[in-house]
Amino acid sequence: MLMKSCPARVKAAGEQDGLPEGQFEAIVSVFGNVDSYGDVVMPGAFKDTLAEWESSGNPIPVYYSHRMDDPDFNIGHVVEAAELLPGDPRLPDDLKDLGGLWVKAQLDIDAPVPGSKAPQVHRLLKGRRITQFSFAYDVDEGGWAKRDDQEFYELRKLRLYEVGPTPIGANQETELLAVKSAMTGLARQVKAGRLLPTKAEDALREARDAIDSVLASLSDAEDGKSTRPGGSDQEQQASEPPAAKDPASDEAPAGKSSVASEEPPATSPVDAYLAVISIQERN
Repeated sequence: MLMKSCPARVKAAGEQDGLPEGQFEAIVSVFGNVDSYGDVVMPGAFKDTLAEWESSGNPIPVYYSHRMDDPDFNIGHVVEAAELLPGDPRLPDDLKDLGGLWVKAQLDIDAPVPGSKAPQVHRLLKGRRITQFSFAYDVDEGGWAKRDDQEFYELRKLRLYEVGPTPIGANQETELLAVKSAMTGLARQVKAGRLLPTKAEDALREARDAIDSVLASLSDAEDGKSTRPGGSDQEQQASEPPAAKDPASDEAPAGKSSVASEEPPATSPVDAYLAVISIQERN
């Protein structure tokens, strides 16, 4: 699961914005522009997932800053959601030529339970003290593209899990934090000698892809980084099997961690994962 956010155009001041108390409207994703990760969300990316949510009868949840670990941060639900194409009257003037994902949601402010963050988040939205929205998603379909000599990754079909307000800049490391969390749990399984199920292997591949995407979007002004789709030298190291342990020595090869030296054969699907762990420990 990945997270992405953007500066949102929010209407949340109740009657002043022509909305019932506790409701807000926001553009939570913009189409066609290259974001800080080098991604471009394409029109139609949310079409299937919105249809699936509607047919399920379940509302899309609204979480504050992706805090899915605590029910007090489940602060509301989406009442209506739609992809707005260029020219739609619901788009702000500066997005008329782009379009985006629009949501109208209801916060739980009528009878909030003790501990609920909904009333405070509502005050922050009304006071314009929160101006970003974010959403959690998986990529069902994507691919590299090029425009005006700029390479970027097109997000063509996404699976949406939740939306919600988030502090400014809170998204800058969310993908990396999600990857770190997944990798830490899987590291414990590998170190314990457990075989990884297919689902865990898929999680590793998604983690690797997320790292590749983030590294590819970094400025080539940074030492050792590259913006090309192939990634940096460090990424290539992560995709290659680490050096084998010298059987004549009890020590790991120079520059390699003990974790990397105890890895399964090169044909194992966890090779890339262990190599990344090795790089992290060396750094």
